[in-house]
Amino acid sequence: MMNFRLMLAVFFASASAWFCAAAQENPVKLSYKVNADKSVTFNFDKTDPGFYTVVLKFDQLTNTADPGNRKFEARGYSGTLTTLTPTNKDQGIGFSYSYSSIRGKLNPKYNAAFVYTLPAKNGAKMRAVESSFVNATYFGNTTPEDWKVYRFSTKEEDTVTAIRKGVVVEVKDLYDSDLVDGIAYTSKTNDLIVEHADGTLANYRGLKKGSFAVKVGQTVYPGTALGLNSKSNGGNVYGVSILLMYLKSADFESVRNKTMATTKSLYGFITPHFCIDGNADAILTSQQEYTVSYLPEVIKKEFTKKELKQQVK
Repeated sequence: MMNFRLMLAVFFASASAWFCAAAQENPVKLSYKVNADKSVTFNFDKTDPGFYTVVLKFDQLTNTADPGNRKFEARGYSGTLTTLTPTNKDQGIGFSYSYSSIRGKLNPKYNAAFVYTLPAKNGAKMRAVESSFVNATYFGNTTPEDWKVYRFSTKEEDTVTAIRKGVVVEVKDLYDSDLVDGIAYTSKTNDLIVEHADGTLANYRGLKKGSFAVKVGQTVYPGTALGLNSKSNGGNVYGVSILLMYLKSADFESVRNKTMATTKSLYGFITPHFCIDGNADAILTSQQEYTVSYLPEVIKKEFTKKELKQQVK
């Protein structure tokens, strides 16, 4: 039995990003159990509580009906994907399988007009700069129509805060943040991914090594300190890049054996609306400076009744 493992790796730079398919150690581990009634149950174990979409491929399948849709959701640290039942209950099921997985809930329903807070403390000032798609800049690939990522910069080192309530599903704290001059882009950035209730993902890239204030599995809220921003490319300002995305496709065949210049992203991108000083629902303009505004109706709109009561105390 051979397990094929494929993940979509996301690489960022200080002002650009690119996507490529890469074989990696899979955070989703599948196993199966043959039950007393000769049915076969497929279970998963994961390294974080977030959504993964798992594509299960049967290379051989006998004495059972074809399960049809072979895309399954794996959420939480462990659980069951599916169970095969024997057509002839006196005989076992013959099968061999492989699987692929990718972070995210496939085609989640989300509100494109959802309003986020800026990633800094209330009253702080920061500059927003739209980042280019590095495939288009350096390798000739076409920028996705929905591509949108901002880099938020400050003159001094400052705290990066969550822009929306969610659960931390990934923390990568590996690299020294200050890079030398002349590096146009790099994959060596420290990042943090927060999964929101609707299945969208916020990817915070470029945090300072050793500054992370949260851990995987922790619930964060608008304004929760995540870590510190960092310098990059030998620049004089500190910043963090934020990408809002969702999984729009689990078609691994479309990215298999593709080069960086030809691969297409399996993720869709969201243009966020932000609450800023003087405007509770703004789409940012590149190269403009904004003041962070924490409006209670924005901060608390996804709070549970219990969380609201705790805020009153």
